[in-house]
Amino acid sequence: MNRSLAPPGGFDLLGHLFIALTLLFTVYGQLVLKWQMGNAGALPDGAADKLLFLLRQFLNPWILSGFVSAFVASMAWMAAMTRFDLGYAYPFMSLAFVIVMLFGIAFLGEALSLRKAAGTLLVMAGLVIIARG
Repeated sequence: MNRSLAPPGGFDLLGHLFIALTLLFTVYGQLVLKWQMGNAGALPDGAADKLLFLLRQFLNPWILSGFVSAFVASMAWMAAMTRFDLGYAYPFMSLAFVIVMLFGIAFLGEALSLRKAAGTLLVMAGLVIIARG
C-alpha cells in the first residue's frame, strides 16, 4: 500500500513534513496541558468537584490552545497517512516521547533518571532500525 509520492528510492519531503508537524503540535499540546494543569492545582476530591474543576480549565486560553494543537496534529497525521504506510510513519511518533521528556526536563523541571535515559535511547534505536528496514 505504500503510496509515497516520492520517486522510487527517493525521499518524500512533504510526507515527512506532515510527520514533523504532527510531532510539533502533539508535543506542544502535551507540554502546554501539563504546564497549565500544574498551575491549576490539585484535582479536588469529590466527583462533581473533579468534573467542575476540569470543565473550568476549558476557559483557560492555554488549555484551549493545547486542544487546538491536538486537532491540528490530527490533520497533519491524516495528511501523512496519504503519503506513507502506517508501519513506516507510526514509529516516528515515538519521537514525541523523547521530545516531551527532554522539554519536560528543560522547561517543567521534571527529573531525569538513568531508567528514563536508557528507555529513551532504546526508543531512538528502535526508530532507527524500523526506519531503515
